[in-house]
Amino acid sequence: MISLLVSIAIASVLFVVLHGSTRRFVRTRLRYVDAVQKSLAPWVAGGAVFLVGSAAAGLLPLVGVGTALSAAFAVGAGVAAGARDIRQGTAPIVYGP
Repeated sequence: MISLLVSIAIASVLFVVLHGSTRRFVRTRLRYVDAVQKSLAPWVAGGAVFLVGSAAAGLLPLVGVGTALSAAFAVGAGVAAGARDIRQGTAPIVYGP
């Protein structure tokens, strides 16, 4: 029972961190990349994270397929939100690295 709660907590924290960092990365670093604006980009990013996460699920005891799926959804949603911010013009302008 405790391990289930710990794994849910890990998945929740991972979701929040990955979504925010992916959204910020897309808004600042991938601002002028045309491929991010396509509708397939969130699916590709989420699929790649799911493949890596499911491979890690076999190695780590508290990380399962559900955590990998949650991470994949967070990255895909972050890419979609960052691309939407760019299209709407709400992304901040960053000067320098």
